[in-house]
Amino acid sequence: MAPAVAGSNPVTHPILRSSKFKVQSSKLTVQSFAAALEERHLADLRFSDVTRALRALSSAYVERRETALADHKALDGAGKRAAFALYYGPIHFLLVQHIVGELGVVPTSGTVVDLGCGTGVAGAAVANAATAPLAVLGIDTHPWTLDEARFTYKTFGLRFDVRRGHAARTRFPSDTSFIIAAFVVNELNDEDRREMIRRLKAAATSVLIIEPISNRVSPWWQEWVDELGAQTHEWRVRVEMPPIVKRLAKAAGLRPDVLTARSLLVD
Repeated sequence: MAPAVAGSNPVTHPILRSSKFKVQSSKLTVQSFAAALEERHLADLRFSDVTRALRALSSAYVERRETALADHKALDGAGKRAAFALYYGPIHFLLVQHIVGELGVVPTSGTVVDLGCGTGVAGAAVANAATAPLAVLGIDTHPWTLDEARFTYKTFGLRFDVRRGHAARTRFPSDTSFIIAAFVVNELNDEDRREMIRRLKAAATSVLIIEPISNRVSPWWQEWVDELGAQTHEWRVRVEMPPIVKRLAKAAGLRPDVLTARSLLVD
């Protein structure tokens, strides 16, 4: 499918059954990654504890977004952290992997910079998609997410570094070949977004930004598309979820069967 012309209406992809949700056979599958997460996070928590925390986490993001994002209050307990990693981690990995594969923008060398890396799944999906997995640098402000990103990158066998820092004020390494910012720009205030777009324009490298489709969440979207001269796409993707994600979704009353997002690509 032809990419959207910069500044035009986005290309909207129909619901697709992704055949790309597994990485190459010689690499770790997302199912194996999810199993490793399950072992890590359910060692000291009951499944019911994580389910209850997932309901609260989902509610916080949907109904009380502004207060939930302030000072990382959405991750203020072990249960919510486990739910965030176990449920949203595999889902976001699958989504980013699908988008990168469909756009055909996987770099062949250099370092992938994962801005606002969270648990590291977006950077891992990009770096792991290359024929020879690339190095990844994860940037975030929260100590717990940085520790979780270390686990993610290490589990996928990637060369990596993580640094505590602000997504909008990152100095990119000289060998940066790809910048990914998944579900992070919407969390920035106006001043930080202006600084971030300035640095992205100066970086002169490939940039992929992924956000929810909702205009309420990212009213700045078209402005960024125009200023960066970017391609933009909307996605509706159906993938096969790992067993732990299915169990959590069913227990919490969530339905992740179709993943939606929009992407902004500078290539």
